[in-house]
Amino acid sequence: MFFPRHLVHFLGVLLLAVLIFAINLALYYYSEDVSFNHGVASGDPLTDRVILWTRVTPQTYKKKVKVRVEVATDKRFENLVRSLVENATAESDYTVKIDVKGLSAGTVYYYRFLSGKATSIVGRTKLLPEDGIDSVRLAVFSCASYPVSHGGYFNVYGHAAKTADVDAVVHLGDYIYEYGRSSDSVAGNSGEAGRDLPEHSDKEILTLDDYRKRYALYRTDLQLQALHAMHPFVTVWDDHEIANDAYSSGAENHDEGEGSFDIRRTAAIRAYYEWMPVRPVNEDRPERIYRSFSFGNLVELFMLDTRLSGRDKQLNYEDYLDPNAGFDGTRFGKDISLQNRSLLGQDQLEWLQDKIAGSRATWQVLGQQVLMGRMNVPAEIISYLGNRTPAVAALIDEVTDIKARALLGDPHLTQNERDRVNRVLPYNLDAWDGYPAEREAVLGTAYSADKNLVVLAGDTHNGWANNLRDGQGNHVGVEFATASVSSGGLETYLKLKPRQAEELARDLEILIDDLVYSNTKDRGYMIVSFTPERAQSRWIYVDTVKLPEFTELSSNEKILSVFPGRANRRLVSHRLGFLDD
Repeated sequence: MFFPRHLVHFLGVLLLAVLIFAINLALYYYSEDVSFNHGVASGDPLTDRVILWTRVTPQTYKKKVKVRVEVATDKRFENLVRSLVENATAESDYTVKIDVKGLSAGTVYYYRFLSGKATSIVGRTKLLPEDGIDSVRLAVFSCASYPVSHGGYFNVYGHAAKTADVDAVVHLGDYIYEYGRSSDSVAGNSGEAGRDLPEHSDKEILTLDDYRKRYALYRTDLQLQALHAMHPFVTVWDDHEIANDAYSSGAENHDEGEGSFDIRRTAAIRAYYEWMPVRPVNEDRPERIYRSFSFGNLVELFMLDTRLSGRDKQLNYEDYLDPNAGFDGTRFGKDISLQNRSLLGQDQLEWLQDKIAGSRATWQVLGQQVLMGRMNVPAEIISYLGNRTPAVAALIDEVTDIKARALLGDPHLTQNERDRVNRVLPYNLDAWDGYPAEREAVLGTAYSADKNLVVLAGDTHNGWANNLRDGQGNHVGVEFATASVSSGGLETYLKLKPRQAEELARDLEILIDDLVYSNTKDRGYMIVSFTPERAQSRWIYVDTVKLPEFTELSSNEKILSVFPGRANRRLVSHRLGFLDD
């Protein structure tokens, strides 16, 4: 039987409308007593798909709740391109993650979730572009501690949600913290009134239920919700999503009295995948989170796991101190130089080396947690850092003066003074400095393949920029490291006043050979942009995280660039030209 084309089209539209109405009706009667208290999120965008996330909160226990997601190319949802139904189950803590496929590269989409009478806020996301693009912009974040005593309000997220014009958000970990209300493991207590962990969640988290509650608490923050709703996230965990200073088989903040670390790690990873808009790389190996994202032929972003995949336990200076003989530098040097000492693990290292060597993008970008730059300081400073005393500032000033004279070629320096600045040790053995052989393997791969390496880092809570050189002194790439969202940094750890923290930052830029920029005072984030001609980082800071009202510290803004090509690959001031050789 023949039907006119316009009649077939009409019947198709009518059928779709009836189907949507029926789904809405079923959802209404199936689960009308729910709410969307934790916002919406998108993540892991590709050229044809993206993860969309939400969580429903039922008023009474339900084994499952039907939820529909709508995806459109406009905010009013007049041009609907997808309508999918998924179950939020008690088994998954009522979180919903849908991998929406068949979308168009480089396109902005809007999405919302519906269940019963409830409709979520509208989220916005953007897919990765294909070749032929001329710019990529990323907002980079790390380290958000919720209580004012250990961190503060998420003003940094709020600022970015309102102002950042970016293609994606890159979160480098410490999205949550595992500490309890009474923990003194994080330095600093402001003494100011403010939000804290609620009574039901005020202990260190250990179980699956604990981790779920902590994510739920963080995701009630409206500034974090706003950023999730505005941009797709590309994330990876650091240590505090599990426990402080985690490594593949344990953590500094886990002891025998807290049960099996393997069970704790499994619970933490499960909660992470439930609450974060992350696409599993391997369903059978949820601990494998390292993966890559291609922004056309301009940027290839490699998200690495420097915690759980293969990290050996960190070295500790205290293990090399003898009360009578002092520091055993020979044994320390031998241990830290072991060729098989691993940060990434062999599988991840080989994956990364293959991906870097085969990349056809202009820029090869490592999204990872800990500082890669060599942060070597005069050895005598290390012991003072462990004491957390402001007296270290005076010592640093003294040694910095000697180093400055040495850099200027002062002929009056004594041999003792030269020894003081030439005997150096890495200040942070939790970073790549504690795993130098593997760092050399990564840098060697990038240099041999003639790639333009840009490393993004978090973890330290302060802002940094480093030139990256291999063991032969070749310029391989640069590192941009973001300050924290709210967690206190060196200035808190050393109990420094703002002026002292500013002086410390300037001293460190003299003391540390490849360090070009540091900020050891402010909370903030980075906007990192890429074009075929340059990569550039802009550090943005806020004046406080101890109060909900804040302003941007525009006077503290810093911009540094790097140009592609073997003759370049070193940090350049936005205004001044080359900063370091």
